[in-house]
Amino acid sequence: ALLNVSHGFLSYKMLINRALKRKRFARNKPRFNLASRNRFYAKESETVDLAVIGGGPGGYYAAIKAAQLGMNTVCIEKRGALGGTCLNVGCIPSKALLNVSHKYHEAKHDFKNFGITATAEVDIEKMLAFKNKTVKGLTGGIAGLFKKNKVGYEIGTGKLLSQNEIEVKGNDGTTKVITAKNIILATGSDIMPLPGLEIDEEQIVSSTGALELKKVPKNMVLVGGGVIGLEMGSVWSRLGAKVTVVEFTGAIAAGADSEVAKEFQKTLKKQGFDFKMETQVLGATKSGDNYKVAVKDLKSGKESEIDADVVLVSIGRKPYTEDLGLENVGVETDKRGFIKTDGHWKTNIPNIYAIGDVTLGPMLAHKAEEEGQAAVEEIASPGSGHVNYDAIPSVIYTDPEVAWVGKTEEQLKADGVEYNVGKFPFLANSRAKANNTPAGFVKILAEKESDRVLGVHMIGPQVGELINETVLALEYGASSEDIARTCHAHPTLSEAIKEAALATHFKPIHF
Repeated sequence: ALLNVSHGFLSYKMLINRALKRKRFARNKPRFNLASRNRFYAKESETVDLAVIGGGPGGYYAAIKAAQLGMNTVCIEKRGALGGTCLNVGCIPSKALLNVSHKYHEAKHDFKNFGITATAEVDIEKMLAFKNKTVKGLTGGIAGLFKKNKVGYEIGTGKLLSQNEIEVKGNDGTTKVITAKNIILATGSDIMPLPGLEIDEEQIVSSTGALELKKVPKNMVLVGGGVIGLEMGSVWSRLGAKVTVVEFTGAIAAGADSEVAKEFQKTLKKQGFDFKMETQVLGATKSGDNYKVAVKDLKSGKESEIDADVVLVSIGRKPYTEDLGLENVGVETDKRGFIKTDGHWKTNIPNIYAIGDVTLGPMLAHKAEEEGQAAVEEIASPGSGHVNYDAIPSVIYTDPEVAWVGKTEEQLKADGVEYNVGKFPFLANSRAKANNTPAGFVKILAEKESDRVLGVHMIGPQVGELINETVLALEYGASSEDIARTCHAHPTLSEAIKEAALATHFKPIHF
């Protein structure tokens, strides 16, 4: 407990000292000046073993893996910085802001509980500079990995001309054609628009615009109760915004176990979030400097308006295949635009593969990475690529965090599977108590007859890290007794997993 308090005090002192240094970000230079280069190793009109269109998590992962396996590889990315949506305007910048806003909120509201007196103010300009510095460091790091592994890098837009030819329109105005024995499509996804709300990235924003707000909104309307929106809503809520969530369905956090989702919503309400469930957004009209958002209650049919100076539209994402040239080759897509693949990421064109958000499945960076590696292994040695889609975790990086892997109770009931449930609250975990983070629980679902773990669901402190132990358990087909009989260090948050496993298999010790 004292270690936790002293850490908070030291963090506060470090923040104060850094704030006094006006030139804090003066040395913020990317490792590579990517904008001035059209390529690293790719040559004019060359033939390569593998061309990857898209430099996001799936694409750059695949390109590096292919080069490591000895393939002459080139990656085509139009953004001018590697890492895709995730590193540039998604996972990484949002986590940087979540971390900063969490520290601010702790200093302003929680430090007093530990006997620390502190005054906290937020400097939006420096906060965004920290976020940008983090992004540049990581994207530059991937460029360094490309150099290290001798991956060709084309900065421009790739378009299929034929089964083996890709036209690359460089950001510097040049055009070239690359001939490739194999092609991986990894162009990711784009924001889903909502009729009646025209995004300007200033007041009506997507998640991208929400990362660049120049001041804390007084009233933010969040359209959609999914993962991305709730994370960005949490950032600005902690900094002082009043956040109203308008959700079309009856539950937030789609994909999460319903018990966890309900607990999550209850927690966010305590933090000041307002929820309008089963409510449709009809549009928004300008009213002075702000907007009036028209909504309709789907149960009663009653219409009303919500005042907002910022509207965040976050209703999902769609596959990005615009101007990719799929029609030139005949690559098949479904009605929603997802590229069709077989069980080995191969499209209907034998040498063309697709991975990540352009294919069906959860739109997660780590899912794309696994598919990128597996698709390359499949190219190198047919039949060797493998991804266990039952062991892909999901995480919401709010406070408390939410994480899950495997089946939910609803899915098991629908499938007619008999199962046991074991739960353990962080309220009874010694480390959580010492850290004053007792909210949440761990829930394990195991097949009744075999005791094999089928799903794990968590809400609580640092569960985004804790979930990975249980992902490994699912990957190796472990039973709840296997987890329960594995020694866990004391005092740690991970003991809550052990106790939940004990509860599933027999009985917990500390609850």
